[in-house]
Amino acid sequence: MGRVRQFLAVAVSFGALNISAALAQDNDLAQKIRDSFAQGTLKGLHSVLILHRGETLAEVYFTGFDQRQGLDIGRVDHSQTSLHDVRSITKSVTGLLYGIALSEGLVPGLDEPLMAQFPDYPDLIADPARKDILVRHALTMTMGLEWDETAPYTSTRNSEIAMAYAPDRERYALEQPVLYSPGTHWTYSGGAASLVGALIVRGTGVPLDVYAKQKLFDPLGITDFEWQKLSNGKTGASSGLRLTTHDLAKIGRLMIDKGIWQGNQIVQAEWIEQSLTPSIETSLNLRYGFLWWLADDGTPPDWFAGFGNGGQRLTVNPDRDMVVVIYAGNYNKPDAWKVPTKVILDFAVPTIEARQAN
Repeated sequence: MGRVRQFLAVAVSFGALNISAALAQDNDLAQKIRDSFAQGTLKGLHSVLILHRGETLAEVYFTGFDQRQGLDIGRVDHSQTSLHDVRSITKSVTGLLYGIALSEGLVPGLDEPLMAQFPDYPDLIADPARKDILVRHALTMTMGLEWDETAPYTSTRNSEIAMAYAPDRERYALEQPVLYSPGTHWTYSGGAASLVGALIVRGTGVPLDVYAKQKLFDPLGITDFEWQKLSNGKTGASSGLRLTTHDLAKIGRLMIDKGIWQGNQIVQAEWIEQSLTPSIETSLNLRYGFLWWLADDGTPPDWFAGFGNGGQRLTVNPDRDMVVVIYAGNYNKPDAWKVPTKVILDFAVPTIEARQAN
């Protein structure tokens, strides 16, 4: 991950686009992306996959410096088979896994007290200031606890990093000072996503990556993936997943189809709907669901997305039947959001709107 504003900022909603005739009539979408990259306006871009109604409109890969779980791995010739860090898009996948586990009766309901799910911490359970924090507040990052990821991810001043060094990560995430009433204030929190992952592991009895393989990846035909292990040997729920472009796109397709993949209900439709129902407005002119970013308007939202540090993006627009996957290497850069936003607003949406108009 990186600073929240390094990858979360999106200033323009899809509904406000003004499509020029020149863009609308352009048929060589992949070449336009290549040309833009060559001109230096898409620096750090690694790959783009744009799907419309299940049809590939553009699939482009570039060579560039990359990282694997924060460690430099040099120049990589990215391709259709390349695994790539999705960074905090991992959170959105964790949200889907919670929905699957909930449908199996393995995890607590949304309105169950969160602290009570961690009986190892009786002092926190007994704290009256924390009694109203519910499971849903972890899924929506509205627990009301102090958390700050604005410091560099190399510093323990960043709450995510401080949690990583804590002797008990779950306790660290739960014991932070109470600043707001639960459900009233959104704070970007890798700690919240980590607690959601911990509930899945406690309920299913298997590591998070194992459960993901059994219940989500295998049913989707995702056979090649990596999921980083933390220093304590557990799978990270807030980051660490690596997928190919096409396999990440399957997650987007699954969302459009209400949890159905090739005729099989992988995720309950009700959970998809709940996940994409705005729970709160964020400080970034967007809304938030269950670990998914939602457009600032529309009911249901005009689009939704998973964002990751460095310019990773899974953007889905159900009305346009559009799925866009973007990977980039602009890790920890304050303007990393600009590359995926440009690809979506300048190339993907205009082309799809032109197709729909014809």
